[in-house]
Amino acid sequence: MKKISRHPWLQAFWPLIALLSHQSECVAKSGSGGNVVEHHQPSYWEQPPFSQPYFDNTTKRETTTTVGQSAYLHCRVRNLGDRAVSWIRKRDLHILTVGILTYTNDQRFQSLHSDGSDEWTLKISSPQVRDSGVYECQVSTEPKISQAYQLSVVVSKAKIIGNPELYIKSGSDINLTCIVLQTPEPPSFIYWYRGEHVINYSQRGGISVVTEKQTRTSRLLISRALPADSGNYTCAPSTAESASVMVHVLNGGRTSGGNAARKF
Repeated sequence: MKKISRHPWLQAFWPLIALLSHQSECVAKSGSGGNVVEHHQPSYWEQPPFSQPYFDNTTKRETTTTVGQSAYLHCRVRNLGDRAVSWIRKRDLHILTVGILTYTNDQRFQSLHSDGSDEWTLKISSPQVRDSGVYECQVSTEPKISQAYQLSVVVSKAKIIGNPELYIKSGSDINLTCIVLQTPEPPSFIYWYRGEHVINYSQRGGISVVTEKQTRTSRLLISRALPADSGNYTCAPSTAESASVMVHVLNGGRTSGGNAARKF
């Protein structure tokens, strides 16, 4: 009488179990005392594809930020297992972080990671132009695998179109246009100053400011300017160096180039 197995599912999965157990390969060597069987763990390249760590290439590989604005490099690793993720500065091979620990005396570098997440983010606080370069996200497999990220830190500056001094006749309009150069993101605000004080729209009528974030421009218009409106006017974006122009409102006399306004 044929004996029926109590666990028929085991018979069905036995070939797969045998295949997986064979990954720890047995190598027979000829020795003086007979055959010696040596067991070794498979290397990274010998492991089946579904168990190897790999990079998720959907993350951004090139990042541009302005001086002083925190930069974030996002590295996403799938199937990490018990391996560690490190961030390395390419130019001097300096190890910045290992796991969530900072491995450098420069505390501006920090590794951000949430439990259960595949993402390991390098945060660089108050970056400077000298921090520009290539950074590598490295996984401690054997051999190691890594992915490069390019960081560009630029100096963002404001510019007021035209000459640094403007002469207009009393009763003409002051029309100033400011553009923000080399900024990866539009500034959250652009303030206009006369001297050390923000221009007060309620102080007198005829003052208007039009700011267009997408084009990174701001226009200041003061209608029917008076000699009291003379002074140093400054365009100050939230994330850029400011720019200034000296405005002289004259009771008659010459104007700069015959124009009473500064335009594109």
